[in-house]
Amino acid sequence: MTIFEVFVSIGAGLVAGIINTLAGNGSAITLAVLLEFFGLPAHLANGTNRVGVLAQSAAAVLSFKKEGRLNTKQDRESILIPLLGAVLGIYLAIVISAEGFVNVYKYLLVAMLVVILVNPRRWLHQNPLEAKRSKSKWAWPIYFLLGVYAGFIQMGMGIIALAVFVLLGRKNLITANILKSVIIVVLTFMAVAVFYWKGMIHWGYGLTIGLGQMAGGWFTARFASRHSRAGLVAYYILILCILGAIYSVFFR
Repeated sequence: MTIFEVFVSIGAGLVAGIINTLAGNGSAITLAVLLEFFGLPAHLANGTNRVGVLAQSAAAVLSFKKEGRLNTKQDRESILIPLLGAVLGIYLAIVISAEGFVNVYKYLLVAMLVVILVNPRRWLHQNPLEAKRSKSKWAWPIYFLLGVYAGFIQMGMGIIALAVFVLLGRKNLITANILKSVIIVVLTFMAVAVFYWKGMIHWGYGLTIGLGQMAGGWFTARFASRHSRAGLVAYYILILCILGAIYSVFFR
């Protein structure tokens, strides 16, 4: 790698880490750099990208824990149930083509954008005790389906996870981001192990992008933990990420 490529990798990773920690779909940036700028084949770019996702998610989780925001006992079922669903999803990914489900994802993004814009107060509540009491009766089954989706397709999992945890689990947006990060750490660790086994990782690009994503995840998690208006910032970043994803799947 040249010095220029190192700086490009770290910069792309930094931006993606910030976006992923507060919303999702930061991989649109890192994958574009790996595919278009560095010219990696699609399968190698996919595997290499997971290294950065793992580094960023792990850094974000550690930062949330250091700030005292990680409560795995209270939210145990919100983490374990999606992971159980992911086991089924990974199995389905082996035996069933995911191409048809990608089209569903496109229209799911549009529906989600409408839901976010129509009633933003649902995304910005701050009272965790009230949220816990008012959890939807459909939360646990949908948590399981979220895991199935993440294991099966993974595309846009971060954005969908936020919608599930906020609208059904009645979590505030920052807590939803914490739960999303924990789940992604476990899922991505398994994915990186598989891609490593298959020889589908370019470690030079993966580690430099991962360095940027780790920094972005760590400092963004600190910001989210310490600032009262972080949820509002996350809300607007989420809208921008969904608009970007809609543009990508419909107009590119």
